[in-house]
Amino acid sequence: MDAVVFGNVTLDTLCYPVDDVPRNESISFERAIVAPGGCGSNVAIGLCALGVETALVARLGTDDAAVLVERYWERVGLDTRFVRRLIDAPTAVSVGLVDSDAQPRFVHTPGANATLSVGDLDIPALVAEGARILHVGAFLVLPGVSGEQLAGQLAEARTHGLLTSLDVAISRNRSKPADLWPCLPHVDFFFCNAREAHYLTGVGDPVEAARALRSRGAWAVVLKLGADGCWVEGDGLSKHVPGLPAEVVDTTGAGDAFAAGFIASMLRDNDLPSACRAGSAAGARVVSAFGAVGAWFQGPA
Repeated sequence: MDAVVFGNVTLDTLCYPVDDVPRNESISFERAIVAPGGCGSNVAIGLCALGVETALVARLGTDDAAVLVERYWERVGLDTRFVRRLIDAPTAVSVGLVDSDAQPRFVHTPGANATLSVGDLDIPALVAEGARILHVGAFLVLPGVSGEQLAGQLAEARTHGLLTSLDVAISRNRSKPADLWPCLPHVDFFFCNAREAHYLTGVGDPVEAARALRSRGAWAVVLKLGADGCWVEGDGLSKHVPGLPAEVVDTTGAGDAFAAGFIASMLRDNDLPSACRAGSAAGARVVSAFGAVGAWFQGPA
């Protein structure tokens, strides 16, 4: 393997368009899809689709939802040796309501994701298999993973020569940004979007928020700006990298696709701006189809 992704997995049910959910009334929508979701799984599928040999460290149930998720993993050749399947916890499920502006809102149950812990990461074993980068997806929605514990694993990964990257997803159940701070000194590439950066720092200006996050120790902060591309704040680099035009059908999974494109580019020894452009290209590809991973299964962009 070249890449390892540690993070959450869900089975997504997406419905479009849903602009309102009135109480005690039925609503209709035009289309639906059932497919894998969760930031960890999304990034791993994207990496495989981009030709990167990838392993996923995650937890599933042993239910029908797990069977559906695994079918997609098999199609892209994802290495699932480090996925633990639990008989006493269900696979996580998310219901996404995508509005007419292609923006999703989710309700979900964490399921087996709640049991994922840093003990599932065996850094020496992953290094022995050839891993070159460890990516952590949706850190703030992993209730069983503490910042202090994860920081230790990230530090060990770096000691073994791995690059490290980390993405966040805001969770109402985990409202302390301070949980993140021990990790950042051990992260090479930290990803977040403008809303997440504001939440984490209290700083409204995206550029200043990126700088505030980098002051916490990350080697580079990549602040995603949607259609406007991203702002990268790195070692000797402070730069806006424009986005790419896209036909937007559904923005679900766009940030995870960006991370996959960025990581794939860095593994090919490209520089930060080139990796950001590759991330934007991957994001543009994914938003052109319904669902977080649907575009990866439609052939080359």
